[in-house]
Amino acid sequence: MINQNLHRNPVPLDNVQHRQLRVALPVTDWAPASRLNAIFVCATEFTDVGREYPIVFVRVGKEGDGGDQIAPVAVLGVTQDQNLYLDGARWRGAYIPAVLRSYPFCIGRVDEQSFAICVDMSWGGVQPAGGDGQALFEGDGKAAPLLLELQRHFELLEGEIQRTREVGARLLELDLLRDMRFDATLPDGRTHTVDGFLTVDQEKAQNLPDAVVGELHRSGVLGMIQLHWASLGIMRRLLEWHVARLPVTAAAQAAPRAGSAA
Repeated sequence: MINQNLHRNPVPLDNVQHRQLRVALPVTDWAPASRLNAIFVCATEFTDVGREYPIVFVRVGKEGDGGDQIAPVAVLGVTQDQNLYLDGARWRGAYIPAVLRSYPFCIGRVDEQSFAICVDMSWGGVQPAGGDGQALFEGDGKAAPLLLELQRHFELLEGEIQRTREVGARLLELDLLRDMRFDATLPDGRTHTVDGFLTVDQEKAQNLPDAVVGELHRSGVLGMIQLHWASLGIMRRLLEWHVARLPVTAAAQAAPRAGSAA
């Protein structure tokens, strides 16, 4: 999954062109994610993600039948191109979502039928002329252990992504999603609004037929919905972090009276 706010220069790996390429891992400088204000999360991550990030749903495209394609994301910022989980180059969260942990690698489409592992050549840890990092290819062009590990990782991740999208399709089919709006009123009267996300409508969810509730429970979707609801309280923390980054005078005025309404 190539994200334009993260992967500045994704290039498909080639065993001739990148024979000497090395990558300095693990990533410790997360500055490339400074413009990332949300990141896709898998269904299996909801427990870990929900402890530290608000989880919401977004429209990410269209299905073959023309319907919306829905995916869950962890919210990282309350304005466009803002990542509040960055403190300088350090990541503030103890848990980093799986898609982001794949950086500087990602999956990119080569053509209609095939995909390739790509690397963000703009990242400082990529060493095209060789160096102290880990090799991706052996001297004979065969995949090195790191690349074999990446291939397994992305195969598993792609399966999780597909299962997670099926969850989004089920929520849409049950008409449980509604537009979400988060308003924060600052002491000078200004209102800061966070929107563009979807949330599960509690009233509709509570009025589902017993048979559907049982199905959602057995499939794990009901637990995901509850984790999603619980995580929304973390939006207040993001607002506090946002206020702390305002100019000193504005932050001093805003902090005591910041509030929210769904």
